[in-house]
Amino acid sequence: MVVHLCCSVDAGYFIKRLKKDYPDEKITGYFYDPNIHPYSEFKLRSLDTKRICEKLGVEYIEGEYDYESWLKAVKGYEKEPEKGIRCSICFVHSLERAARFAKKIGVNKITTSLLMSPMKSQEQLASIGKAVKRKYDVDFLVVDYRKKGGTQEQQLYAKENQVYRQDYCGCIYGIWQQKQNQEIIDELISPFPFQILLSSIEERLNFYENRMKFEEKGVEYKIEKESFLNYRLLRQSVKFKVKSEIIYSYVLFYSYLDRKQRVRIEYIKDEIGYANRANIIFIPIKKVNEILNKNYKNVKELFSKPLNIEEELKIRNIITNTPFNLSPIIVLDKLTDKTMDIKIEAKIYPDTREILI
Repeated sequence: MVVHLCCSVDAGYFIKRLKKDYPDEKITGYFYDPNIHPYSEFKLRSLDTKRICEKLGVEYIEGEYDYESWLKAVKGYEKEPEKGIRCSICFVHSLERAARFAKKIGVNKITTSLLMSPMKSQEQLASIGKAVKRKYDVDFLVVDYRKKGGTQEQQLYAKENQVYRQDYCGCIYGIWQQKQNQEIIDELISPFPFQILLSSIEERLNFYENRMKFEEKGVEYKIEKESFLNYRLLRQSVKFKVKSEIIYSYVLFYSYLDRKQRVRIEYIKDEIGYANRANIIFIPIKKVNEILNKNYKNVKELFSKPLNIEEELKIRNIITNTPFNLSPIIVLDKLTDKTMDIKIEAKIYPDTREILI
């Protein structure tokens, strides 16, 4: 049978039970979830679901990430609640694709790990499964592995195998509904220049890829969480007062201003400029090159090949003697004696991130 897979948390225990109850079936896991936003989250969930399938000895196939087809399918139902019409359309979209995949490989039986999720309606899925069965002439297997302590067993299996636990259903509309009261909805932020930010999906993707390397080498590990103050730069600008000419500038991590400031460089020490107010610090690109042993020609090139967060914090630590100082540190092509208007809109907020022990 082909098992449509949605995530590692639901897939693990679900496949384990299927293997026990249907020992003569060759199970193929089919991960098809174009609703997941953003793409990096899709890859992260696929990575960990594949890992679980390999642990259980099940073939794993990653379906196409055809996000546009899903957007067209749910158009007009963006504001539907969880378990509403949009979810039904989404289930139809995924299960029909699973049925077509099954027919393609010569299999006439399908099911879905969505049946394992406490967040999904089994009745809704069973009804859609019947329609898919009629349309594609495939059997749709409905099993309830949640009852008789199944949900608790599922959580225990997920904990024992240290699977990735996402904190939202998956789609962009679900993110907004579930997280609209948060100060920062990280899944809706794509930084420019592109960086792997702390506690971002991209950081978690790297994290779980590294976890796979430990497992391949047989290294024992434990996933823990740590609390820290996170930072997101939303927008920034540096302009000369005269003619409001915008100049290239690069703002380092943890730079914070509560309001727009008009400043000039009051004095220079060790090639670093210190403003006359608001604790703003300016460094020329050549100083960045000196500290990090880089070879940037100008700030424009820095945007095309940005620093990683560790490098930005290293600069901050060297200049201020702590990586957690909140003074704005701004990289310019060169220091200037002109008056500048500085605007930095950023958020600093408590957050958690996973670490490998």
